[in-house]
Amino acid sequence: MTAALVAAGLGIIPGTAQAADPVPVAAGVAEAIAEAATSEGFRSPAERTIRTALPVAAEGSGEANARTAAPPTARTAEVPQTGQAALAAGDNPALAVDVSGTSYTAHGIELTALITSADFALDVVIDWGDGKTDTVAARGNAELHHSHTYDKSGEYQVKVTVTDTANAVQAANGGAFLTPGSDFTPHTPTRLLDTRDGTGAPAGKAGKVAGQGSARVKVAGNAAVPAGVTAVALNVTVTETTDSGYVTAWPGAGYDRPGTSNLNYTAGRSVPNLVIVPVGEDGHVELYNGGPQPVDLIADVTGYFTRAPAGGYSSMAPARFVDTRDGLGASKARLAARTAFATRIGGLRGVPQGITAVALNVTVTEPAGPGHLTAYSGAGPVPTASNLNFVPGQTVANAVIVPVAEDGTIKVFNGSWMPAHVVVDVVGYYSKDSKAAFLPFTPFRTLDTREEAYGWTGGRFRAREHITQGFTPEAATGVEAYVLNTTVTETGGTGFLSVEPGPHPLPADGAPAAPAGPRPGSSTLNWTAGETVPNLVQAGDGEHGVITFWNQGHEDADLVLDVFGVYQSK
Repeated sequence: MTAALVAAGLGIIPGTAQAADPVPVAAGVAEAIAEAATSEGFRSPAERTIRTALPVAAEGSGEANARTAAPPTARTAEVPQTGQAALAAGDNPALAVDVSGTSYTAHGIELTALITSADFALDVVIDWGDGKTDTVAARGNAELHHSHTYDKSGEYQVKVTVTDTANAVQAANGGAFLTPGSDFTPHTPTRLLDTRDGTGAPAGKAGKVAGQGSARVKVAGNAAVPAGVTAVALNVTVTETTDSGYVTAWPGAGYDRPGTSNLNYTAGRSVPNLVIVPVGEDGHVELYNGGPQPVDLIADVTGYFTRAPAGGYSSMAPARFVDTRDGLGASKARLAARTAFATRIGGLRGVPQGITAVALNVTVTEPAGPGHLTAYSGAGPVPTASNLNFVPGQTVANAVIVPVAEDGTIKVFNGSWMPAHVVVDVVGYYSKDSKAAFLPFTPFRTLDTREEAYGWTGGRFRAREHITQGFTPEAATGVEAYVLNTTVTETGGTGFLSVEPGPHPLPADGAPAAPAGPRPGSSTLNWTAGETVPNLVQAGDGEHGVITFWNQGHEDADLVLDVFGVYQSK
């Protein structure tokens, strides 16, 4: 294995440790999860209660005997406004319920029911709108709190029904609850923006994105991406660069541009990176050129997220499925020019059958000439989009989300006129049976080894060492993976970064550090001396809420982590 091999991933949340001194969960993660999860909710006040008079048997006992029987045909009426006559209901004419629902996780609702009633026994049924109900007993004025977790993203009609049998009256109220989490739909890689030829922008020099300028990319309603899309997976490429800079993706109008970056570039290089970014209310995202000189930008859609039942996410420890250098998953030879290989993902090595898309890190190494790679469904034609670009002799990795054919296969096409080796690592997959939904954050930085901030005092990312971070706070249940950008900079030599779940919990204060586990064989990104290299990572945090980052080079470097969101199932 060459020392410069790497691949992509996703995921993270604060805490840290270089080989020995882990830091607990970093500030801001728990708050970000809570803020993202509580963005949706509803309230239906008591005035909207629907009252129903119930039929009463001619004979009975207890409290019901003292009431006047209701007519055989049930009647309905809203709880009376001021000055309106009340529906006859024995001694409980003002029975009503105020209902509110607040989200607390990607699929979770915290419901509050405030019951107004005279002092009678009540039966309360909560219909969650997904075929499931809870039944509880109450008496008189009551405040009830209940929580529920939906299996899939979507909108659910929640209804609370309060029955006073003694007075033959029933009160019902509720509202529509929209889960904050979104499910994923894969999309055939399709170009939405290319400032070089006028796709989604003016052509020629007029289309170049000025230094400190932005390009708007239409997402919703473009290339069959539906309205109401909440986030999009884009492969963003910067090219025709004449200086150094960076690119930041964000929802655009109505949102502040974050201080984080999605990819970095230097003069003369074409740099791609996968971006998962929320879509603005106007259906667009914006790409900001943080460099001083104009550049060309390309954006290819590979999938999108909506609040409708589709594919959830399942993370896994990175696993190598293809390496053409040793014949794993493909022929033992460089992939020939202008050809593709097919490889099976679904149904192998812990990945189930029936997946809809797969999260990969794709790496090209030892290319004999310049070119690009494109990953796509095993059943489809070669798209016009690309996933990564390379020059002769370069080792480049990029995160990829690609649709999977019904037979579980994908293909990788070498768009170069010269052969190259290809490596594919699987980091997770999407399927209808996977229950984790995506919650985007306002991006923020959790680690920068160049600064004594974010709880880090360990200095540079030392060669052949690891940094262990605690990610999931106790309050954040059901976390499947984190979406972040890993960036390696100030590199002194050649190397690659590996990202994997930590096999041990963080030690208690003052306790010795736990071992990191075996050195990973997969890669997330590769670098050479003097480079700044980013890559998206979708990383699970294992059973202990911990992620480990390995510097697999022989020289020190610096590591920067920016978190963009979380996949959560509870």
